[in-house]
Amino acid sequence: MSGQSITDRIAAAQHSMTGSAISKAVCKATTHEVSGPKKKHLDYLIYCTNEMNVNVPQLADTLFERTTNSSWVVVFKALITTHHIMMYGNERFIQYLASRNTLFNLNNFLDKGALQGYDMSTFIRRYSRYLNEKALSYRLVAVDFTKMKRGIDGVMRTMNTEKLIKTLPIIQNQLDALLDFQAKPNELTNGVINAAFMLLFKDSIRLFAAYNEGVINLLEKYFDMKKNQCKDALDIYKKFLYRMTKLSEFLKVAEQVGIDQGDIPDLTQAPSSLLEALEQHLASLEGKKTKELSADNRANTLSNAVSSLSNTGMSFSFSSSRMDEKEKQQALEEEQARLQALKVGYNLSHYFLMPNLNSDLFDLQPAFVPAVQSTPISTASSAWGGAAHSTHTHTHDHRCRIYCYDALGDLLKPTVTVHTQAPVMAPHTGSKLLASDLDSSLANLVGSELSLHVFACRSDMQWTQPGEKKLTGGTNWQSKTMSSTTAWSPAPLPPAAMPPAAMPVPHMLGQMGGVPVMTQPPMLYNQPVLRPTNPFTTIPGAQMQFM
Repeated sequence: MSGQSITDRIAAAQHSMTGSAISKAVCKATTHEVSGPKKKHLDYLIYCTNEMNVNVPQLADTLFERTTNSSWVVVFKALITTHHIMMYGNERFIQYLASRNTLFNLNNFLDKGALQGYDMSTFIRRYSRYLNEKALSYRLVAVDFTKMKRGIDGVMRTMNTEKLIKTLPIIQNQLDALLDFQAKPNELTNGVINAAFMLLFKDSIRLFAAYNEGVINLLEKYFDMKKNQCKDALDIYKKFLYRMTKLSEFLKVAEQVGIDQGDIPDLTQAPSSLLEALEQHLASLEGKKTKELSADNRANTLSNAVSSLSNTGMSFSFSSSRMDEKEKQQALEEEQARLQALKVGYNLSHYFLMPNLNSDLFDLQPAFVPAVQSTPISTASSAWGGAAHSTHTHTHDHRCRIYCYDALGDLLKPTVTVHTQAPVMAPHTGSKLLASDLDSSLANLVGSELSLHVFACRSDMQWTQPGEKKLTGGTNWQSKTMSSTTAWSPAPLPPAAMPPAAMPVPHMLGQMGGVPVMTQPPMLYNQPVLRPTNPFTTIPGAQMQFM
């Protein structure tokens, strides 16, 4: 079984629709995929425990609900997620777990439908017992042993005798539940149980470090205790030696599955002579006849035992500190990787979205330097919707062409109604254009050639897209495509005739700024007066007709 199942995706979609981000994260962290919970989901849940507006009981109840699933993968990952939050989340989470009457009731859990269901169900039952015991320990002492202060001035080293005798059995019970996991190297075969084993390994190091410091404090006060206290202390020490042996086996498994050798501490047991000295002191308190050691021998034996246990404690503390530093370093590296990814994404978005004002994209069109051909032709007129005059010349590099575009960026071309008669080009008799000055050329053209004429504005010429060009006319009419390489022509226009309304007029040919003007239909009507936009026209109020 690999990958998220359809059930996982549907559940995540439902939580997305309901707006429950915590439930969605829990669902994502406890999918049917046979691998450990993803770090991003665990980090989000840890972040939620540190927010005051997050409902921690809802988070815990959601995890408990996932443990009711029939799949061992989902249940195991729910336990791993709970354990991870207990270790790294806010203390409010474990406080809530400790306040509950019941936690995980998985003593009879068994998955019969999966391939590894029988084997993994056994470890699920053991793992759930340890989490229950961990929460119970917090309820009894109101402190997490894996997070308490350690060292000479730590909590366990400065604890008084009565409280110490009551606290050490609680640590023993939690450590017993942890060591009862009893996983062998050949049983750690998938990512789920490996993730659980790593969390147990970290807990075992920190838990035994606190346990070891408590035993050192107990031994230092042993010869000053009362008889009942000495009896309890001796029993605690014997159990401590047994658990040290079991822990060494657990650490051997950790070494075989690939955990770094530097993270595995060294266990140094106290000399056996210390146990004999403790038993003889208790027997003397009970009134039994035994061979008592001298004060000097007893002090030396106790000093050697405390030194050995202190070395063990230092080794465990060093391993714990090293694991903490590695986790911090890994978190810093991941944070730097995220920042680098964000910087790269920002640079890419900035590159694609923001224009570079210094780039050559704005220099693709050089300065306007018109190159005039031997026979320039005029193509612009101010009567075309007030368009600006522009001289289009045909050069070998096509640098000086200026076009008009519509709102969608398509090239606009004038559509001309085609008539039956072919256009007749008037002979070129005007003066030459000035190549270096467009305004002077226009003024010279209008002053010399068009002083007695009126510019005509054809109603059948409109700016449209090339794809929308429609040809209209009679059966024998032919179209004439206008050249895009035309310029202003000084060809003269004949005087425009003013026929009466509704009277047939003969066919007339003329030119408007170099553009051939077609004849009109036989019947013409009076047109409204149009005020020309060309400032060089001599009759501003003249009546205009469409040619």
